[in-house]
Amino acid sequence: MSNFFLQALSEVGSPSVMGLIILGVLFGIVGGSIPGFTVTMAILVVFPFTFAMDPVSGVSLMVGVFVGGYSGGIVSGVMLGIPGTPSSITTVYDGYPMAQKGEPGRALGIGVMASFLGTIISVAVLVFFGPLIASFSMNFRPWEITALIIFALTLVAGLSNGALLKGLLAGALGLLITTVGYDRNSNLRFDFDLPALSSGFEMLPVMIGVFAFSQLLGNIEKMRDGNDGGKGVDTNVSIPYRQIMKDMAGQKLNTLRSSLIGSLIGALPGTGGTVANFVSYDQAKKFSRHPETFGTGTPSGIVASEASNSAVAGGAFVPTLALGIPGDLPMAIMMGVLILHGITPGPMMFEQNPVLVGAIYASLLIGAVVMVLCNLLLVRWFAKISLIPQQILVPVVLMLCAIGAYALNNNLFDIWVLFIFGVIGYLLWKAGVPLTPLILGVVLGNNLERQLFRALELDPNWLTFLTRPLSALFLILAVASVAFSLYQDRKLKRLKPATNN
Repeated sequence: MSNFFLQALSEVGSPSVMGLIILGVLFGIVGGSIPGFTVTMAILVVFPFTFAMDPVSGVSLMVGVFVGGYSGGIVSGVMLGIPGTPSSITTVYDGYPMAQKGEPGRALGIGVMASFLGTIISVAVLVFFGPLIASFSMNFRPWEITALIIFALTLVAGLSNGALLKGLLAGALGLLITTVGYDRNSNLRFDFDLPALSSGFEMLPVMIGVFAFSQLLGNIEKMRDGNDGGKGVDTNVSIPYRQIMKDMAGQKLNTLRSSLIGSLIGALPGTGGTVANFVSYDQAKKFSRHPETFGTGTPSGIVASEASNSAVAGGAFVPTLALGIPGDLPMAIMMGVLILHGITPGPMMFEQNPVLVGAIYASLLIGAVVMVLCNLLLVRWFAKISLIPQQILVPVVLMLCAIGAYALNNNLFDIWVLFIFGVIGYLLWKAGVPLTPLILGVVLGNNLERQLFRALELDPNWLTFLTRPLSALFLILAVASVAFSLYQDRKLKRLKPATNN
């Protein structure tokens, strides 16, 4: 392991790749600092720029955006009381009150240090558990992989906040989108006599349209309704380094617990930083000797929130690299970068592309260090960036999205795909349909079809899925996740009348 890691470190340590990591971290922090922009949006905007890069450079740039984006959400959360990303919601609970007390620099400093430590701990989790899971999954055959993908889709749909049926329908729609064009036997499907559809939909325009474009349409709607921001605090902040070191010295256990929670939740498909955010904040409050201080500006709340959402970074790479199952939307896009360069994430990746795996490890570590330095040295500028009005932000990002979609194949049709799926995503969002299962269906659809047909070619008997222990286990877990979600939905419906009374 040491040999390939040293080789990866030498490649990542080259001036060109280091420059890309720094640019990625800076752009991620800026993206996370702007309310409504989100980590996923930042990654989608940068994605097209990786086309002409080699795999190490492209992945290093994306990892930089990933690390910077998760830490950037604290800026608008502290300065405006508006979370820059969904994974920074609980940061607002204590970061904004601390800033209102006249200590915005302290709140930002605590958050940045917690993000740094959370990322480092999550990398340790990735380095230790990634190869173990990959070696275990080497025994997976088409039956097991098919059942695992089905389980991942049902798990994500089941976590759709009381909208199980809508989540399942969204996942099914994502799978349906991947069936357009030629199948593996060269049969043309769903082309509607349009030559442009014969090759199917490109993954990038669909993802940008469904998530980024639809979200920007939602931002335009909020602008129209006059719900475009909150009351900020003074952006001329300074970092009290000695006070922050003193605060962090008393948060060792909280930092470790929150980072492990973030890493564990990040490794579960469909969860991500938002879930980790709330779970770790809740646990920090339960373990605290002074739970009544949470929500009033306590360092414990900021540490729990920021350590957990940054720790998701390393944890989310575990299923993506080891199993080929993206843990959340940013990981689905990261998986798209690898596929674009002809690299298939999964257990064989650790054997066939060990240098690239090592480059991801190294990029996460270097990105964490760059993130701390950039945040502490440029915090005043990032604080001002959080005040950019949506009237300027939305058209600029829309233009970048269109350029990114066109740059994929220099094909005007891809811009139409982006626009059409943007409208579809917006309508689904308005209808309360979760978009994450749809994106996951688009990312995993081709692999699901390929593995399912391969399994049936080897053995046409469908019962083989139930007679093989691991595939049967994944299918049982899929049914259990749906059943548990149904139970949760009914429980919520029973509680609503009780609270209304």
